Parts: sequence; C-alpha cells; structure tokens
Amino acid sequence: MKAHIAVLPGDGIGPEVIAEGLRVLRAVAARFGHDFELTEAPFGGVAIDLHGDGLPPATLDLCRKADGVLLGAIGGPKWGPSAPVRPEAALLRLRAELGVYANLRPVKVMPALRDASSIKPEVLDGVDLLFVRELTGGLYFGRKSREADRAVDECAYTVGEIERVTRVAGRLARGRRGHITQVDKSNVLETSRLWREVTTRLVRDEFPDVTLEHMLVDSTAMHLIRRPRDFDVILTENLFGDILTDEASMLAGSLGMLPSAAIGDGRRGLYEPIHGSAPDIAGKGIANPCGTLLSAALLLRHSLGLDNEAAAIEAAVAGAITQGARTADLATAGTTPLTTREMGDAVLAALSGG
Repeated sequence: MKAHIAVLPGDGIGPEVIAEGLRVLRAVAARFGHDFELTEAPFGGVAIDLHGDGLPPATLDLCRKADGVLLGAIGGPKWGPSAPVRPEAALLRLRAELGVYANLRPVKVMPALRDASSIKPEVLDGVDLLFVRELTGGLYFGRKSREADRAVDECAYTVGEIERVTRVAGRLARGRRGHITQVDKSNVLETSRLWREVTTRLVRDEFPDVTLEHMLVDSTAMHLIRRPRDFDVILTENLFGDILTDEASMLAGSLGMLPSAAIGDGRRGLYEPIHGSAPDIAGKGIANPCGTLLSAALLLRHSLGLDNEAAAIEAAVAGAITQGARTADLATAGTTPLTTREMGDAVLAALSGG
C-alpha cells in the first residue's frame, strides 16, 4: 500500500515522541511491503513563532490531502492563557476543518504494568474499555464572551451531533462486549437531558443488540476507580470526556501509555497521544513514546485499514513492556529507566522479533 501521512511534531516533547513514531512506521512499512510518505509540518506553538498562526494554511492543506495525520503535542508556558494567539485554538480548528467529531481513547491495562498504577492490582485485572468522546461540540466550541466581571462559555449540542457520535459508539460496541455507558449530568444540564433522549432512541432503533445505560459524570468518575473493568464503551460529550480520560490514564499506569484517534465520516483521522507537551521534561530525552506508537497503530487501523500492521505495533509495545522496558514515568524503585530513544529501540526489537 502507498499512503501519505502528515506528521505534526508540535511542541515540547512532541518532536521527541514523534521521532520514535516515525521509526516504527518506517519499520512497519519495510516489514509489510508498504510505502508510507511521511511529511512533517509546523503546528501549534512552533507554528505561531514561525508564521503567527498555530495552523498555517500550508499545514492545513497538507492535512486535508493526507490519508492520516499523526500529531505529537502542542502548547507550553510561552503561549499561555494571556498569549494573543494560542496553540489550543489551532487544535480545535484542525479538528473542525478535518471533520473529526469522534475521539476514540482505548484504555487497556497491560498485566506487566499492574504495579505501575496507584490502584490495587486486583481492581485492574481485565480492564479493557474504550472512550468515545464527542470532539467538535459543547463548551469548547460554543460562543464565548468576556467582560470585566463576567465570562461566558456556551455549551450547545444538536440532535445531529449526538446521533453521529452515538453511531460510532454503537458500531464499536458491536465489535466488543456490546455495552455502552452514556455519561452526562442530566440532573442539572439541559444538554445532558438531550443526550439521554437521543442516545436512548438511537441505540434502541439502530443497535438493538447493544445494551445502553446512563450514568452521571460524578458517579462515573468514582466507578472508574472503584470498578473499571465493568465498563466497555463509554460515550460522552466533549468536556466530560476530556476530564475522564485523563483520570482513566491512571489505570494504565501513566498518561504516556495512552493513544487516541479522532475520526469522522471518512477514513482520514487525527492521531495523537493523550499526554500534553510536558515542557518541564522537553529536551531531556526521557518522555514515554508508547502513547505515540500506539496512536500510530490506530492510524494504520482506522485510516489505512491495516489491522495486522496495527496489531504488530501493539504487540511490540506490549512485548517490550513485558520484557521490562520502562521509561521514567513507569520505572519502579531499583530499576534504571530507559530514554525515549531506548524505549523506541526496545519496541523496534520486539517488532522485528529480536
């Protein structure tokens, strides 16, 4: 297969973890006989410094023409809340421009990392859940205003926005254990009551083989720690999904382990680890690249239809971890953590069968 992948290293540790992602993608291409054209472009804070825009026209054009987009991370104190142009606005705009409205965030606990989490190992056994987060609506995209003594962020959802992301969750649930937990705050919010009404009707009419339950977001936050293996697919709106997935990363031991995919109606998607740019460790070569490597696997699966190749990367990451490879965020007392490059080496060795 010949495919074009747009690569946006971004800011902070983004370039460091993306470098390992590119090494793994090239190794997969060589092993399976593919031709991946990997084209890098500035995005986020680095693009603001270069072009005054976090999403320059040339970068957006590249992403629109690509089969998939691999992103490192964006942001940093240099472009904080008081900055006139912020990287986060570019990310929201890119999601909207690409039409990627469903964010997939899988959380699966590797047996070898049971002790890396602060949660009791017996609670973690068998955890394998998938967040489906609505990505282009809600508070992040609503109308905003600011006065001297008042600020407003509007949270708005349409029936169509809820229906399309619910269909994504339904299709994915069918390939898993067939259960969706829809998360909201319907005891307070009108948008949440709309979410309940729409998801109830759509799952009943279009996915009768899938079971649906509703759960308040505060209860979900508790049960993610108390009984996480009870969840299969968790469907939620933008803000709640953003918060809950960071909480769920603690199940896997580290933010650095978790990938994400942002997909829409076509095959092209946006793929990135869920961690941030971590400016405090940028340039030190100690960042965990596994979230990026697993995001590359999701790109192969969802945008290119290469399930075997995606599974090979996932198995290589798991194999390296099982053999004891650990970056600083996962290392336990008495163990020597690997650098970002060394963790990439360990995954490449597992990928080649070494």
